[in-house]
Amino acid sequence: MHEPVLLTEAIEALAIRPGGTYVDGTFGRGGHSRAILERLGPQGRLIALDRDPEAEHAAKEIRDPRFTFFRTAFSRLARALGERKVQGMLFDLGVSSPQIDDPRRGFSFRADGPLDMRMDPTQGASAAQWLAMAEEKQIKEVVRNYGEERFAQQIAASIVAARRGAPIERTGQLADLVAKAVRTREPGQDPATRTFQALRIHVNRELEEVSLMLPRALEHLEVDGRLAVISFHSLEDRIVKRFLQQAARRGFENEVPRRLPLRESEMPQPAVRIVGRAQRASAQETRRNPRARSAILRVAARTAGTFQSNLRIEPGARWRN
Repeated sequence: MHEPVLLTEAIEALAIRPGGTYVDGTFGRGGHSRAILERLGPQGRLIALDRDPEAEHAAKEIRDPRFTFFRTAFSRLARALGERKVQGMLFDLGVSSPQIDDPRRGFSFRADGPLDMRMDPTQGASAAQWLAMAEEKQIKEVVRNYGEERFAQQIAASIVAARRGAPIERTGQLADLVAKAVRTREPGQDPATRTFQALRIHVNRELEEVSLMLPRALEHLEVDGRLAVISFHSLEDRIVKRFLQQAARRGFENEVPRRLPLRESEMPQPAVRIVGRAQRASAQETRRNPRARSAILRVAARTAGTFQSNLRIEPGARWRN
């Protein structure tokens, strides 16, 4: 069974009300969903989302009338909820362990398989298809910006040179190419780690998905409702952190002109209240599940304040206000 990361901390962060309605925006194999259902009463409801067909298959095992599953990306949250407001939402970002561990999905360099990497294999181009079409400059930018790889130029050049002889269609092929192009690597890290991360993020538009989801989540949270987000690498955590910091400031929707005489009660209210500090997995959890070591949980509570984010993601993971 897949072990969800920061399970206890995430469920506690939601402050679940037995009769409330909650969203598990990244169902995976249902670990968080099952824990939420255990806290809900007979009138409670749980709505789960995931774009992975295998997650949809796993969701069918939950035969609970309080549970509803939608196979969709979490950026399309509004389509699943309609006009409904909920009391809490949980998002466990990135790729799941079952996806990594299945060689047929092509997410991992540790076992040879088709170079796919799509969270929804029925949508969009696979990693292999993109590498076959992309220009060397595009490959370099994706590997550099999404993988934070200092040897991005060498890797891109190796890929372009190799594909002239034969298409790069297997994870083993790509891992071997990258290993030859990367001259040094941090102890204990495979040379292909950053490149595989970068391609996965690009193929699935992961950072764009997060930036689209966050404002939609706030729109559908009731006052005092909780938003809990678990991130696994610095790029996605940076998006979550900056969004919540901005939402927690006064004047989030409209900048108040300087020196405008306003009473305290007339000042624009922030859209959220940050709840506690960012949490990381305990030493005990990381010993039991090493993949938890990079996880970070951020939590916010919705207020009555209005909001309109002017923080947006651009190609290359570059942020601007």
